[in-house]
Amino acid sequence: MKTIIEPFRIKVVEPIRMTTREEREQKMAQADFNPFRLRAEDVLIDLLTDSGTGAMSTRQWAGIMEGDESYAGARSFFRFEAAVRGVFGHRHVIPTHQGRASERLLCAAVVKQGDLIPGNTHFDTTRANIEASHAEALDIPIAEARDPENLHPFKGNIDLDRLAQVLEREHHRVPFVLITVTNNSGGGQPVSMENLRSAKSICQRFGVPLFLDAARFAENAYFIKLREPGFQDKSPREIAKEMFSYSDGALMSMKKDAFGNIGGVISLNSDSWAEKIRTLLILTEGFVTYGGLAGRDLEALAIGLEEVLEEDYLRYRIASTAYVGKHLEAEGVPLLKPFGGHAIYLNGRKFCEHLQDEQLPGWSLSVALYEHAGIRACEIGNVMFGRRKPDGSWQWPALDLVRLAIPRRVYTQSHMDYVVEAIGELYRKRQEIRGLTFVQRHDVLPHFSARFRKV
Repeated sequence: MKTIIEPFRIKVVEPIRMTTREEREQKMAQADFNPFRLRAEDVLIDLLTDSGTGAMSTRQWAGIMEGDESYAGARSFFRFEAAVRGVFGHRHVIPTHQGRASERLLCAAVVKQGDLIPGNTHFDTTRANIEASHAEALDIPIAEARDPENLHPFKGNIDLDRLAQVLEREHHRVPFVLITVTNNSGGGQPVSMENLRSAKSICQRFGVPLFLDAARFAENAYFIKLREPGFQDKSPREIAKEMFSYSDGALMSMKKDAFGNIGGVISLNSDSWAEKIRTLLILTEGFVTYGGLAGRDLEALAIGLEEVLEEDYLRYRIASTAYVGKHLEAEGVPLLKPFGGHAIYLNGRKFCEHLQDEQLPGWSLSVALYEHAGIRACEIGNVMFGRRKPDGSWQWPALDLVRLAIPRRVYTQSHMDYVVEAIGELYRKRQEIRGLTFVQRHDVLPHFSARFRKV
């Protein structure tokens, strides 16, 4: 069978509101041309993020009714702890309210001014939390990751030679290395098991812990099953456990591959680091057995960790994302390839070749996509990662992308057919897309709050 069917049935539906082109242009202008400022009720298909936007299962909703809301030592925590440890395998399991809270706590506990954190590609909040600790976030992806057309099967890999060189020179100021699986800023690209194994060996040589940013670990595990020799006959759970076996700890936003609407975790082996993190957690998040979450959240996340490793689901997830990519490719739309697990990434610079970097082609494309079809997407490029140099000029990132992040178990194939049709139409009249310039831009995580005007 060639047809991709959803491995679930729909039990509850939520209406979405249709709007006119004129309404959308007005709404976007009122939002200062920032899709983050739009009201969700004015969005038809919301592909801004896959974080916390998935649909929970009947098992998860049933688990919510069993949530133990005791302040300390709730049974829901011990279910959560067992579920995390059963996959990650680390000694300590510390719940947090979401991924950036995990990043903040880890950085506050172990990162000091002048430190250096190498990684394959740090995402926006990770980089911001590292820099808020007055440390440096260093991206060292493989060279193939910078070429949108390159079909390397594991473009999420860290550059092992550069990692060894960095640690040879700077290991004294590297508290840990962080590898993101899958690599979100690099296009949702997976990391191979061989790369993780080799990175761990290099880190061990210099006495530096290796951590994983594991928000989409299950999707990464399934890519390993599909693409890496020797893993075809292994289950996603077996592959995931081996991935984590090469790490000393992990951060996870459980709003992605745990089907949570909220939630995060820090999992690690170091007793001293765990003690520091728990002390900080009590200060800002809550007691160590709930970490800013309700008992019902912990129950839902524990169940989600089981469901996300089901092979039928992962087969559907990766295939349905590729379905969007293949049909956009057939329309001639420039994309980052190979296709990621949670999202398709439009090549903003190539889509809007008539716009200069200063006119923010990727961001302009995301604005035009909403105005044209009511689809909200997220730029990962010039606005998110552009930096102003001391001389006042701009340093632009290697890639200027627009991410179409597909929420888990939310949209059907007909929704995605609409997305493909709309983007194809927009591409054919791409010369009409107007550029943008900043009206207001904050230095920290500017994409969330920036204001723009058309040029």
